[in-house]
Amino acid sequence: MKVMHVLNSRIYSGAEKVVCQIIKTFEKKGVPMVYCSPDSDIVRQMLAEQDVTFLPVKSLTPGNLKAVIRAEKPDIIHAHDMRAGFVSALCCGKIPLISHIHNNAYDARGLSAKSVAYLIAGFKAKKILWVSQSSYEGYLFHKFFEKKSQVLYNIIDREQIYRKKAQDPNVYDFDLIYVGRLTYQKDPQRLMRLCARLKAEKPDLKAAVVGTGELEEETRQLCRELGLEANVRFLGFQSNPIKMMACSKALVLTSRWEGTPMCALEAMALGTPVVSTPSDGMKDLIRSGVDGYLCQEDEDLARSLLRIFREPEHREELSRHAMETFARINDADSYYQTIESCYGGRGSL
Repeated sequence: MKVMHVLNSRIYSGAEKVVCQIIKTFEKKGVPMVYCSPDSDIVRQMLAEQDVTFLPVKSLTPGNLKAVIRAEKPDIIHAHDMRAGFVSALCCGKIPLISHIHNNAYDARGLSAKSVAYLIAGFKAKKILWVSQSSYEGYLFHKFFEKKSQVLYNIIDREQIYRKKAQDPNVYDFDLIYVGRLTYQKDPQRLMRLCARLKAEKPDLKAAVVGTGELEEETRQLCRELGLEANVRFLGFQSNPIKMMACSKALVLTSRWEGTPMCALEAMALGTPVVSTPSDGMKDLIRSGVDGYLCQEDEDLARSLLRIFREPEHREELSRHAMETFARINDADSYYQTIESCYGGRGSL
């Protein structure tokens, strides 16, 4: 059995990490897997570091994907997110299609070209995996696919996280860190406004922004306008930000919507408290005031962060509970058995 993973991204972030985890786990069981997406230097670098076979295309179109399918002859196509699912449905023919949705797509909640187009993928797919209950319920036409849908929360390899932490010899001293794309979904402008609130109470605030995206220049400009140049460091894409997260007092998410963010799971595994907007999948991860904070208003986000900064004992309590929560919810055996069953396997990992 050969599985082709199809993505429509030129970045390496949450969904891409999930795909690589799946590939490496199943390759240990002797199942060959390949990764097909639009070409980019970042994707090439990250896949090469993990020894993942990359099949780049200029862009994810039916013509380009059909050519790869003809050459590779996969037994299963595992498509990630709605655009990849749609294109794969047009190309897969009789090859079984697994559709895997990694976020609560904001532009598919109502009647739109995206929500209608995904109907083709949904009807064609053998199985649909949704990263959270909210991602499933958020899709306008989800009831059509109730029988073939299953919620599958993300997991991470804790041992790999600690190995990556040990690979970085540097020491960091950030009060807060943001790890993610600089896009509309993540609302990085709100992050800058939050940092301005924090600076008013803590003039020596040290914040790190890890990631790139189409809103990077706009976010940098707002940073300058708010007088935060001395407080906020834009670090761009980092292939291994784990030690930075471990050394930070808190991970911050200001997202408008989320699935199950990998960076949040990584932070919890490391014992770094997560402070986030109460977006979708985050409500399934964080118990506010116990292992992190969920806050709707900027004032509450700032108040929670300042308490973490100023009260080491409280921070340590949140850290301990975060690691306990992670250990409880990070069920790798169940996760991979679910995927194996989608592929038609009967064994256990």
